Amino acid sequence: MTNGFMGPPWQMDWTLKAQAARDALPEYVRKLVDTARAELVTADDPYFRGIDTDAGLSEDMMVEPVRSSDPKGPRILHFDRGHGWLKYTFVRRTEDPQIVVEEIFWQ
Repeated sequence: MTNGFMGPPWQMDWTLKAQAARDALPEYVRKLVDTARAELVTADDPYFRGIDTDAGLSEDMMVEPVRSSDPKGPRILHFDRGHGWLKYTFVRRTEDPQIVVEEIFWQ
């Protein structure tokens, strides 16, 4: 018997602003974003809490909280060795838990 909580792969939604920003990126950067997305939706804990929990990420990615005083708040996933990031939240629900990407940036 399960506890009713769904696990990975997680659903991922994008705000309209974040989706438009992603679509405006060059194709090779969108592929980097897709790789980052794959890491997020398959992570056991999309917040990557604890010591070295993001150790399984490729070396060009890193996750950190937006504010250290808000451990259950939004996270930033840095990708492309810090040239880009996406800000997301994880809505942990019994039914249909999901990751919501709020912003994306690349330079």
